[in-house]
Amino acid sequence: MIKRIIHDHVTEALDALKLSHDKEFTVEVPNNPEHGDYSSNAAMVLAKENKTAPKKLAEKLLKELVKNKYFKSVTIAGPGFINFEIAPALYQKTLWDIHKLGAEFGDSEYGEGEKVLLEFVSANPTGPLNIVSARAAAYGDTLYRIMKKVGFDPAREFYINDAGNQVDILAESLELRLREIHGENIGEFPYEAYHGEYVTHLAHKLNAADGARIFMMPEKERTERLKEFALNELLEMQRQSLERFDVTFEGWVSEKTLRGEGVVEEVLSYLTEADCTYEKEDAVWFASTKFGDDKDRVLMKSDGSITYFVPDLAYHLTKIQRGFTKLIDVFGPDHHGYVPRLKAAFRALNYDEDMLEIIFLQQVNLFESGEKVKMSKRAGKIVTMDDLVNVVGKDAARYFFIARKANAHLNFDLELALQQNNDNPVYYCQYAHARICSILKKAKKDKVYPRSFKKELTQKLTRPDELALIQKITDLPELLEVIAAYREPHRLATYTEELCGLFHRFYNKFQVVSAKNKELSQARLLLIETVKDTLAMCLDLMGISAPEKM
Repeated sequence: MIKRIIHDHVTEALDALKLSHDKEFTVEVPNNPEHGDYSSNAAMVLAKENKTAPKKLAEKLLKELVKNKYFKSVTIAGPGFINFEIAPALYQKTLWDIHKLGAEFGDSEYGEGEKVLLEFVSANPTGPLNIVSARAAAYGDTLYRIMKKVGFDPAREFYINDAGNQVDILAESLELRLREIHGENIGEFPYEAYHGEYVTHLAHKLNAADGARIFMMPEKERTERLKEFALNELLEMQRQSLERFDVTFEGWVSEKTLRGEGVVEEVLSYLTEADCTYEKEDAVWFASTKFGDDKDRVLMKSDGSITYFVPDLAYHLTKIQRGFTKLIDVFGPDHHGYVPRLKAAFRALNYDEDMLEIIFLQQVNLFESGEKVKMSKRAGKIVTMDDLVNVVGKDAARYFFIARKANAHLNFDLELALQQNNDNPVYYCQYAHARICSILKKAKKDKVYPRSFKKELTQKLTRPDELALIQKITDLPELLEVIAAYREPHRLATYTEELCGLFHRFYNKFQVVSAKNKELSQARLLLIETVKDTLAMCLDLMGISAPEKM
């Protein structure tokens, strides 16, 4: 926000001096505080087009910029950097502007309404969602919320892999547990089957509905009934887990439905018409090496069955047909080999491969009492999303997942997530919000809180700690745009912690409400209320609650 104001003032100075500024220059916070509050490279970037040396251009700009009341000082450093020390008046002005914006603070048209489809989680409907899916859910949902805030037109979608070998295995596993209920001695349960307790639970539920009648059905009909029952139950279980995690999807797309609609045949036809398929060993192949892949891919096996790549490609083409111009897929680390073949198919079909963006989330390791918890869906050793939420709560779970970069491994410390002190970052942030709510409540009770704040009150805020809080708040709008552009929600968690740190330091150093100075008290109440609203917004964008008391 302040960066843009400085940028605008530099542009005005260039116009006043009748200087060209076709190239884009930047305004940044310098690494060294001695270089001022902000620094611009305008003189160095624009020197060539204005046929002058960077330092001379900087000197011309300086003479114009020092006239500006919002700059306490303007200096030149190095080869032509222009450094700004901001006057309190600019911080005071921006605080008031933010106060007037209210809930609209941080809104922008940065995304220009671009239709973006975020596909994430998309777990096989063969069991409850685990903590890897929970990380994807927290990441994808937070990115969606931020992109919407800054002007994109995003949608969330879950792709249901309800066709294929894993569903056949699920049906077989369910039938075996059902036979056990009816007294059959199954012996050792097959290794490849699903071993989790949830399968036994499903078997009891199916038995209550169908009883022994299911064994009287023809084998094909029985298998379809087992599949249908298991998929419906497990998908509903996943929906409920996600809703409890405060994640909803605008779209749920079934692979089985896509196959039934003939889109798979369409894809095969498209690839054939593009002259990029061939037959070998009674199978149909995609000549993907012509389009950058490391090897050609089988589309249809010799037995007539298709590989999973075909319906996945068909699904992505439906995204384009629905008008989305950016397709963002959030995958686990084991899907790296998936990208080259999909990109190759986009090239083969003359689609812009840059429409497709794949984000890989690294593995989650759960630690309890210093020991790593081992997980295996097949072996039945599952730490589910529900398990995690039951133990640490939705807020802590989401925060810990968001706070780590997507491409970094995450060691989730259960003990830290349960701590009710400032060592736990989510507690630290929520406590800052609750503390401000408590101060405001007391100020209203003591009749210090005004009916409405007046702009003149901001002039009372001149101390470095007060101005540092305002400066941090003003950083948020640009940060949200950066997060949306680079798909890095972890930056919001870092920002929130830093804002809380500045507030706690301010609170420990100064008395917010003083009977001796009513106007200063009200100015500080305006300041901390703006901090509170900013914190509430940040927490909400991360899908985390902002408690009023703790």
